[in-house]
Amino acid sequence: VQLQASGGGLVTAGDSLRLSCAASGRTLSSYTTGWFRQAPGKEREFVAVVTRSGIGTYYSDSVKGRFTISRDNAGNTMYLQMNSLKPEDTAVYYCAAMTRLMTMTTMRAAGSYDYWGQGTQVTVSS
Repeated sequence: VQLQASGGGLVTAGDSLRLSCAASGRTLSSYTTGWFRQAPGKEREFVAVVTRSGIGTYYSDSVKGRFTISRDNAGNTMYLQMNSLKPEDTAVYYCAAMTRLMTMTTMRAAGSYDYWGQGTQVTVSS
């Protein structure tokens, strides 16, 4: 599967953005999919994940209550709605797909994911 992330940009603290991740080559419902982010000088970190059915969602503590992950299996697209953005949310955001069994451990580990999009920059000014 190929993943294409889009929707990033430059916003002010408190604003909202919606990221999209379009899949091609295979149907998104074949994978557990998630979002990660990487700020300059930092490791890639888990943001959110959604199960293959699109029903189960999990978030990092830093975004819980502000971000919402969803997917449209029919449209083969995953989304990340980001509200109440903070300067510390500034990073390159990546979408990813995992074929292995999702557990509370594997879903948070970048190494568990088999396919990655190219990343989209989100910059939040104060």
